[in-house]
Amino acid sequence: MKGWKQEIMKYKHNKKRNTAFLFETLIRELTKSVIDENNERKKTILSIVKEHFAKNTILSKELELYKALYKSDEITEDFAEKLLKEVKSEYRALDQKKIFEAQSNLIKQINMKLTSKVFGNFVPNYKNLATIQQIFSKKIQNPRTRMMLEQDYVKTLSSKETLNENKLKPVDKLTFNTFISKFNDRYSSGLLKEQKSLLKYYVTSFTDRGMELNIFLNEEIGRIKGKLNELILTEEVQNNQHTFNKTKKVLKIVEEFRNREVDDKMIEIVLKIQELVSETPENG
Repeated sequence: MKGWKQEIMKYKHNKKRNTAFLFETLIRELTKSVIDENNERKKTILSIVKEHFAKNTILSKELELYKALYKSDEITEDFAEKLLKEVKSEYRALDQKKIFEAQSNLIKQINMKLTSKVFGNFVPNYKNLATIQQIFSKKIQNPRTRMMLEQDYVKTLSSKETLNENKLKPVDKLTFNTFISKFNDRYSSGLLKEQKSLLKYYVTSFTDRGMELNIFLNEEIGRIKGKLNELILTEEVQNNQHTFNKTKKVLKIVEEFRNREVDDKMIEIVLKIQELVSETPENG
């Protein structure tokens, strides 16, 4: 077992040539710019993401294949094997020259418009992304090593640990209706406009693997942070230590979103904070 893993270590992973890593690190940079209220940087990142990962671009197609593997959950080992085989087949059909050229253009834009520090962002699922790149790569020519690598990843895909690590899951109608019912029961006035927008992006996130949801969330988190910063300066909050401390606590939660993966728990927290923000003094 150690032999093939040691051989794999010889093949250095180039994260700048890993399309999924490039996408994930840009999303994290986008979140940081929103939290830091750097609107110019936010606009620049959004422009880069939309240009390079728009539907039907070569990088978008490649990203979908990465996500088919690292976003999969609740699958059996047998299904994982079939999925890997199908994804590999589709990957081989992609124009590798076009992928390389598109990556080069993206890397150049990141370096010129954002700086190379973006590549140093922490990406939680980095190890899986690196493994998928190795599976897609033609550099590992030893058949036994390739088979062992793929078999190991199949086990990873179908393991309970992987199920717990999965982030954004496709949302079915029942889950969506449960969210609606839960929050309508809690708030007699029904859901706010911004809550409905968040749920709409959440329930349709499976169509684009969460790209639009991520963009909306970053915009909404920026709005929420701005509202909370305004709230904490109001006379009502300044004169009430309990409310002041609570607001500071919520601000801290919002700040921590930059290092958090999007999952149903995070969506629920954002929905609650949206309700809190709507109850600020300026909104009566």
